[in-house]
Amino acid sequence: MRHRTSFVFVLLAAVWGTAFVATDVGLDALPPALFAAVRFDAAAALLFGLALLRGDRLRPASRAEWLPVLTGGALCIGAHHALLFSGQVHVDGAVAAVLLGLIPVVTPALTRLTDAAERLSPIGAAGVLLGFAGVVVIADPDPANLLSSNFLGVGLVLASAVAFALGAVLTHDSRSDLPFVSTQAWMMLVGAALLHATSAALPRESFAAAEWTPSAVAALLYLAVVAGAGGFVLYFWLLDRVGPVEVSLLEYVIPVFAAVAGWGLRGTALDATTVAGFAVIFVGFLLVKRADVRRALGRYGRVGGDATTPRDAD
Repeated sequence: MRHRTSFVFVLLAAVWGTAFVATDVGLDALPPALFAAVRFDAAAALLFGLALLRGDRLRPASRAEWLPVLTGGALCIGAHHALLFSGQVHVDGAVAAVLLGLIPVVTPALTRLTDAAERLSPIGAAGVLLGFAGVVVIADPDPANLLSSNFLGVGLVLASAVAFALGAVLTHDSRSDLPFVSTQAWMMLVGAALLHATSAALPRESFAAAEWTPSAVAALLYLAVVAGAGGFVLYFWLLDRVGPVEVSLLEYVIPVFAAVAGWGLRGTALDATTVAGFAVIFVGFLLVKRADVRRALGRYGRVGGDATTPRDAD
């Protein structure tokens, strides 16, 4: 039913929004790449266990099945979280959540770069540029000090958004028959391995430098179990029922939960500049995806709040 879909949408936004605050808590005591690596070690173990319980096939058997595992693991898990967690050392989680609103803006542009048959219209191109303008508003760069901590943090989170969007584009059209849970488990394992390699290569990253405080361990467990394994299950359940356009709107609800949780648990708040940048990014998204948004709104108008569709019925 539609109410169930709406409930899962809000629940996932809450889970992933509060995950930014959990990341802030963990980064108080743990090096960023190591923190992300251990998170996905645990999440991969959980998903492999779930795949075993379901009786799913575990091992990729062809190039077509390995391709999304390696691409998604390297970009959506490894590069994305290495950059995101490093960026959150310098900016609050609520600001990082707002910046990731750029993902639905840049994804269509990257799709057109990888598909010669697709072209970005002038209005769509303006939307992409507007999205990046929103990032500049949030960064609020000082020409005299472009190496400031805030500017560096915004740049790292921006890079993480591009890495995630590129990974999503490259894995979107994969023709894999490997069960979903097994695919996600392998992606997280590949990403964790790359994150461990990144941690080992950085001079300030080591297990000796980590402080495994109770709050850091609690944050790690929340990110691995609830936001990681549980969050991805909810995400793909939702994607199967409402499609990519409506799911992408999560990126504009997540910051609300991130801001409220950050204010309630850590006393942080979004400033007016960040809110303004968020609004600019959202307008950019509407320009890029205007046709899809119109179609989605039309479906809502035809279906109505209490009706069900074949995809909604269980």
